[in-house]
Amino acid sequence: MTTLQDPLDIQLGGKKLSHGRLPRFTPIGLFVLSLAVMAGVLALFDSFGIVLTVFLGVLLYAVAIMVLSAVVEGGRAARDRLATTLMYSAFALAVIPLISLLWTVVQYGLKRFDLYFLTYTMRGVFGGMDAGGVYHAIMGTLLITAFATLISVPIGLLTAIYLVEYGPSRLGRGITFFVDVMTGIPSIVAGLFAYALFALFFGPGVRMGVVGSVALAVLMIPIVVRASEEMLKLVPNELREAAYALGVPKWLTIVKVVLRTAAAGIVTGVMLAIARVIGETAPLLITVGVVDSANFNLFDGRMMTLPVYVFRQYSQGLAPNGITTINYDRAWAAALTLIIIVMLLNLIARLVSRFFAPKTGR
Repeated sequence: MTTLQDPLDIQLGGKKLSHGRLPRFTPIGLFVLSLAVMAGVLALFDSFGIVLTVFLGVLLYAVAIMVLSAVVEGGRAARDRLATTLMYSAFALAVIPLISLLWTVVQYGLKRFDLYFLTYTMRGVFGGMDAGGVYHAIMGTLLITAFATLISVPIGLLTAIYLVEYGPSRLGRGITFFVDVMTGIPSIVAGLFAYALFALFFGPGVRMGVVGSVALAVLMIPIVVRASEEMLKLVPNELREAAYALGVPKWLTIVKVVLRTAAAGIVTGVMLAIARVIGETAPLLITVGVVDSANFNLFDGRMMTLPVYVFRQYSQGLAPNGITTINYDRAWAAALTLIIIVMLLNLIARLVSRFFAPKTGR
């Protein structure tokens, strides 16, 4: 009569095929214990600090969990534990500065962030007056960015359609190369290009909202091209072939089948491109300038934008004139406004991607 052997005891050539497992609470408990040990050691040497404690505690935890896992679970599981620890540590290093930034902006920005600040301009505000708002900067940012989107999206989308739908060619390879080059162009170079272009027609010193829109469009085009290109590549070829088999022309297949299928991803890419350029300061300082009142005409006169408003208020706060706190509060509140706008754009992109993506189920 034979008896079944415990799977944990099965051996082949003197080596176990499987090992035990650490309890689920072991990683958390060991991490807390590592932090406590390092905190005690640092306090003993009068060198206690939160950042140093966490850093050394993570190192101690990585070594301890690897050794303990190697003894109980085996070498492969130990290496997996180490890789998991490194992954979570890298994630924390990326998230902690972001959380710190958002907390700082919210903490200082809420001091002046109210309805009055959002609905009034800086017109007639001088010296240390505790007044003024950011309405003109919000409108300038939205108008300039919207016109830049109107310029860049058709160009970027048509370029992506050519690269994906009409096959590789010498022209296509050249376009791809220049798109890659444009992706790395510094923002101030785009501003100088737009300013020089309009200076040829309107003379030196030209400052208009449309010049800023062109500068931002130069930065947006390569992002739109790349995002649209990747989304178009994800459309299955079977859909194109089915349309061709029914006698649908190529251009109509692209419009009715390909673009509709990739619409959600393309819109998401466009939103991300807008979020990328809406906070640019250097090109707008050169092309749009500074003004204290609202201007809704992109083709006439200077306009204020949120990034330039933040820079201007912060730079004025550096002057020893006794109004530092007021200017700094305006700068933080404007920065909070800009972050909220960017977050709304990303939220819209997520919603579009979720509700308008093609359904794959039955």
